[in-house]
Amino acid sequence: MTALETAFPAGLVSAAAERESWRKEVHRPATHTHKWWAQRLGSVFRGILAASVAENEQDAAECYSNALRLEDLVVCDPFAGSGTTLAEAAKLGARVVGRDINPVATLVQRQALAQWDLARLDSAYKQVESRVRRDIDELHRDKHGRTVLYYFWVALAQCPHCPPSSPPVELFSRYIFAQHAYPKKHPSGKATCPHCHAVEIVNVVEDRQIKCGSCGRISSLTGPVNRAVMTCQQGHETKVLDSLGDQPPKMRMYAKQVLSDDGSRRYEPIDDFDIALYAKAERLLTEQSEHLVLPIGTLDDGYNTRQAIRWNYREWKHFFNARQLYSMGLLGSAIRDLEPSPEREALTALFSGVLEFNNLFCSFKGEGTGAVRHMFSNHVLKPERTPLEAHPWGTPASSGAFSTLYQSRILRAWEYKQKPHDLVPVNGESERVFGLSKPLSLELGNAEDLQQRRSSAYVRCGSSASFDLPDNSVDLVITDPPFMDNVHYSELADFFHAWLRQIKPFDEYPTEAGTTRHSEEVQSADAGEFGRAIAAVWKECARILKPTGLLAFTFHQARIAGWIELVKALEAAGLVITAVQPVKAEMSTSTIKSSAANPSNLDSIVVCRLTDQATPALPATASGVRERAVTALRECLDAGITVGYADVESVIRGSVLALHTRPDCAASLEELSIDAEGEVVKAAGELNVESKKLSREAGRS
Repeated sequence: MTALETAFPAGLVSAAAERESWRKEVHRPATHTHKWWAQRLGSVFRGILAASVAENEQDAAECYSNALRLEDLVVCDPFAGSGTTLAEAAKLGARVVGRDINPVATLVQRQALAQWDLARLDSAYKQVESRVRRDIDELHRDKHGRTVLYYFWVALAQCPHCPPSSPPVELFSRYIFAQHAYPKKHPSGKATCPHCHAVEIVNVVEDRQIKCGSCGRISSLTGPVNRAVMTCQQGHETKVLDSLGDQPPKMRMYAKQVLSDDGSRRYEPIDDFDIALYAKAERLLTEQSEHLVLPIGTLDDGYNTRQAIRWNYREWKHFFNARQLYSMGLLGSAIRDLEPSPEREALTALFSGVLEFNNLFCSFKGEGTGAVRHMFSNHVLKPERTPLEAHPWGTPASSGAFSTLYQSRILRAWEYKQKPHDLVPVNGESERVFGLSKPLSLELGNAEDLQQRRSSAYVRCGSSASFDLPDNSVDLVITDPPFMDNVHYSELADFFHAWLRQIKPFDEYPTEAGTTRHSEEVQSADAGEFGRAIAAVWKECARILKPTGLLAFTFHQARIAGWIELVKALEAAGLVITAVQPVKAEMSTSTIKSSAANPSNLDSIVVCRLTDQATPALPATASGVRERAVTALRECLDAGITVGYADVESVIRGSVLALHTRPDCAASLEELSIDAEGEVVKAAGELNVESKKLSREAGRS
């Protein structure tokens, strides 16, 4: 038995993970060169790896906090995502196998591990800069030649009750378009006049009206849109969606932020020069489109795409205005034409990441913070009524630009790869420590290269229900599988794929495929479908796992049906759950979590062995596993980690249902499900954790 099964240092690992969660891109930059969803914490997976080779909790803590080498182990991640498992295992010297069914995820994993030559990387960057920067800069300047950092746009809609010649409704909820992130401390903001679009200074806390210094009119700061309903000048109320017709909403520029010669920023209204410059971009796009890299493809219906389709965004090119298409098209073509190399691939990933900040689904975050709110601040493709257009190449004062993200993502990742750091306990606090891990600079090979030790990493895009690896060839399978929910990564990843397929980042990238969706991807809100898909992967993992090997994965599921299907899938694959350990999950303040009735903050580490090798560390009764889980949850609490009711539910349910995988278990899943709900209530009481839902109901009564 290992410490991962008997004595996982949940408090120590969770404390480090808590600190990492606030700035994941700083503490683990190698796995954050590009957007991927639900990116897990490197500290957690370092902890899992350390505990999997340790004998007791003290040994596990020492392995985690000191230099550890796993040169003799092969570690496989069948749901590799952004590559967290691969990077953490490679840092410890293990040979790694990564598989993901989505090619965008595979691109991110490859960047986490790939060997980049800094001189060649800088040379490739300068080649791109010399080819496109001047042209992009020329399209982002004002009549005085100053750089325009951001253009402010508003969507338009035609009132169906008014004559077609009537002016369109500008879809503002309010006319304040720029304010500080902390308005009580910094109440001065900028508003646009609804009549002439002059920019006026207002007090965002106190003012309810705007008096325009240009046209002299006094107007309410409240715009014509309230939630989903707009009101035209004649007083007609209409749902915004009913007024759009059959096309994406038309847009109008109304303001810009320029960078003055002294480095200050100024907000100014749009003038004739700006309008003519945008018309030039439209003309250039038409004239040069056949030479540019441009998005190809249409949106397919799905949970995450449905809202965009309802707004008539049916093609990926609809997500960009003409200047964005032309600028990004120039940039993409320059990268496409570079000689194939790991450095070209890194710049391709960078280009793809810049798309996230340069489209019509972005908005302005305000002063005192990064200016661009990227399009995936929600886990759906949410249309924006007042989008922000940024400068794609950018300046040091820009947010989300190619030049700035080159510094903050690619060069930061390169530096980290040369000299990785880890968060470990120092004088009672989790501190950044260097020298515990090997450099992350690997030659990527194929399955044979890995077996013959000619390569330390094998990363491939494809279904994890079928590996090209021999039986009994992997020591550890460590992963973070998709949860049974509605966030379908492929539906969102298609936004990037529509551009990447024109560039072909690496040889196996599926350029002919119009979507990254796949019939074998493990992602479904339907419990049965989820169970069938993940069972096929667990069966394959059992095949490649050595007889003495471990399978461990992080999991969180609010619905007990998800845990039931997971347990059934593991049983079908010939695996026994030997332990369930709580640990800090991803950042607890994410939009999805904070909006939940009982937001989660912990994952469960589910540890499994092959049936004929398993000696369950879990007690044999529901009450026994509850007592063990409460002890581990209390350790998290003692480390300063928030434990909510949803965390208690998930950990206790998983622990009780895990008993069903034991060969000696006589209880049915239905019986264990009933037991689990009773144990949840007991555990919550012991930990003094109350459901927010129950609290609200008690308050109403």
